[in-house]
Amino acid sequence: MELNDLVLISVDDHNVEPPEAFVRHYPLAHKAEAPRIVDKNGKDVWEFQGRIFPTIGTNAVVGRPRSEYGMEPDRFDQMRPGTFDPNARIADMNANGMLAAINFPTFPSFAGNTFFNFQDAAGVRVVRAYNDWHVDEWCAAGPGRFIPMIILPIWDMTETLAEIRRWAARGVHAVAFPDNPSRAGFPSIHDPYWDPMWTLLDENRMVLNCHIGTGSKAEHASDDSPIDAWITTMPMSIANSAADWLHAPMWKKYPNLRMALSEGGIGWIPYFLERADFTHEHHHEWTHTDFGGRKPSDLFKERIITCFIDDRVGLEMVHHMNPDMIMWECDYPHSDTLWPNCPEYLWPSVKDMPREMVDKITHLNAMREFSFDPFAILGRENCTVGHLRKLGKDVDVSPRHQLGGRKTDSMDERKVVTSGEIIRMLTSA
Repeated sequence: MELNDLVLISVDDHNVEPPEAFVRHYPLAHKAEAPRIVDKNGKDVWEFQGRIFPTIGTNAVVGRPRSEYGMEPDRFDQMRPGTFDPNARIADMNANGMLAAINFPTFPSFAGNTFFNFQDAAGVRVVRAYNDWHVDEWCAAGPGRFIPMIILPIWDMTETLAEIRRWAARGVHAVAFPDNPSRAGFPSIHDPYWDPMWTLLDENRMVLNCHIGTGSKAEHASDDSPIDAWITTMPMSIANSAADWLHAPMWKKYPNLRMALSEGGIGWIPYFLERADFTHEHHHEWTHTDFGGRKPSDLFKERIITCFIDDRVGLEMVHHMNPDMIMWECDYPHSDTLWPNCPEYLWPSVKDMPREMVDKITHLNAMREFSFDPFAILGRENCTVGHLRKLGKDVDVSPRHQLGGRKTDSMDERKVVTSGEIIRMLTSA
């Protein structure tokens, strides 16, 4: 097997919704309420229901030199077109040798959290409009290139079930969901409130995709801590939620239910599983937890998908995990992405693995769990790194300098950037 033989499907990328995304999918009687991009002090911001949402790029720095990274661009003209134009994204995927991807939202937040602030009919309409745009425009632009994923109005179970049914009938098998809904103001995953939703997801084999930061947040030690410290722990911040999911009751009732720890990394998973088994062995007689005679790690390996961007340590410890439930991520257009050199970063970590295992981790697991078959549409021979890069050979991947944004406009690049400084920037209009 050679690098060019790889087939790469990413289970964690992101789209930035273009200015017209919502209005085109609103009912005629309500088009005036659709979210719109407006200018505020020279920045492109979303306006919805009289409120301003100050960020659009959420770290959409792909294509910039690393010295010019910041938390996000401020305007669409500061972003690479592939962040918000699906055809330009496909071109960038080709240049990267990447076949397909799941894309999380940006303005709605990764699990639709932005719209949790609007728990009424308007909130339901904006959720439906996003899903319509995402599936019927973004994903439809490239059959076989995108795995569609919907968001849900989880404050209203009746509307949530209706939205699941609507998209299950269209062949959608991915749902974005908070890694810890109780932190977002909803019942915990142990509450029977969610049972009707688990039932439908189980029946339709729809995977819950729980992105880091959608419920539990990565803690920064202090406002004076360098942002590097915060970024370092972000993937592992989902560990608390992972433990909660592992001990939640729904797994016994719903045999087809699966969830993914999106952008969570895998290097910490072996110790996590060892600790979970140790805890169960030493404490279950008084805590009364019951895994049916199995170990917690057995359940985890069977039901919970783990995902990585660049994780050599984790791949060296695959034998402590389940290689059938490990998947690869690109994270375009965020600052952790290795675009356009993802194959070159991945190859040293997998080149000595059996080809069968490499194929599982890079694409077969994603195809199976998300009921996604790009080979039937494109032909497998047209899905490899080598073939796709031939298609993308004319895409300009050279770094683009001096595009502007909050870091270069308002911060002294010679000093250490602190967590507190970034928090203030993200929460200011």
